[in-house]
Formats: sequence, structure tokens, C-alpha cells
Amino acid sequence: MKIYRLHKKQNLPISIDTAWNFLSDPTNLKIITPDYMGFNILSGADRPMFAGQIIQYIVTPVLGIKTKWVTEITHVDNKHYFVDEQRFGPYALWHHKHFIKKIDGGVEMEDIIDYKVPFGILGQLVHPIIVKPKLEEIFNYRTTKLEELFGKY
Repeated sequence: MKIYRLHKKQNLPISIDTAWNFLSDPTNLKIITPDYMGFNILSGADRPMFAGQIIQYIVTPVLGIKTKWVTEITHVDNKHYFVDEQRFGPYALWHHKHFIKKIDGGVEMEDIIDYKVPFGILGQLVHPIIVKPKLEEIFNYRTTKLEELFGKY
């Protein structure tokens, strides 16, 4: 069983409150997700983030195939970090840690995603060709979009 990791950091010239309020609001995921992914929240984003929150989405990650994705917010430490884990969706495992910390002149945001692709050896073969580049593209889009919204550090 191969578990992969994607690790991204970004600094933004905003307050910890602004960063937390934006990032901990699931409805803002649509803003920082490429339009072609058809991101749509079905349920669960009607309250402020809390541990145990279940959020259901529809996404179209590849080849126009709509996929239901269900995540649970498993941990929340206000203005420090939160964790979302896939309960149902395209990955065999998805564990995404979001860290936010104050730095001089702004905040550092850090994403650590541990994930496993489905379909065993076949999934591992397509990982470097499709999955990894697609995840890099999505998180690079997020970086650019957050800089457009909040400015460069």
C-alpha cells in the first residue's frame, strides 16, 4: 500500500483572523477550485466549522466524470489548524491537514495531504501521469487565486 504526500506552503499579507475566516468556511472552496472541476457543495456547509461536520460535494476531477465526495472535519483548533478526511470519494485515503500561523507581516498557510489512490497497482501506475499532476495543478491554482484575493506576501 503506497501512501503519497502533497505538501504546500504559502505566505499571505493578511491577519490570522482573515485567513481563518476564509479558509475555515467550506463555501469558499468553490472560489479557490478551478471552474472546470464543477465544484458544488450539496450539504453540510451551513454552519461554522466544527469537529464531526460532514460536507458533501460534487466534483468533476477528470474526463468530465462527476464524483460525489464526502468529507468529515475531524479536528479543529480555532485559528491554528483543521483536518478534513474523505469518507467517500475518489481516493482510497484522503487526510488533509490545514495549518495557519502568524508570521511577520501576515500568515503562513501549510497544507499536508496524505492520500492513497484506488485500484492497487493500476492506480500507482497512473499516479505520476494523472493524479499527482492534477493535484499539483489544483493547489497551484489555489496559490494563485489566494494571491489574487489577498495580495502577495
